[in-house]
Amino acid sequence: MPTYVYETIPQSEAETPQRFELKQSMMDAALSQHPENGKPVRRVPIGGTGVMGGSSAAAAPSGGGSCGTGCGCH
Repeated sequence: MPTYVYETIPQSEAETPQRFELKQSMMDAALSQHPENGKPVRRVPIGGTGVMGGSSAAAAPSGGGSCGTGCGCH
């Protein structure tokens, strides 16, 4: 079961978002409220580790691409 990251949606400028993780089935709908305090939440997109499209690192542009050199992905 995947783990999703959520954060509370601040209701004022003074409020800081709080992040938490939750294991959910991929079939479950995204949460809209924090399960403990009822505050509104949003799912935080987190990057994966796979390569989409089946291309290899050799297909990456020379010079490091848009993320710069030394990032380790080229």
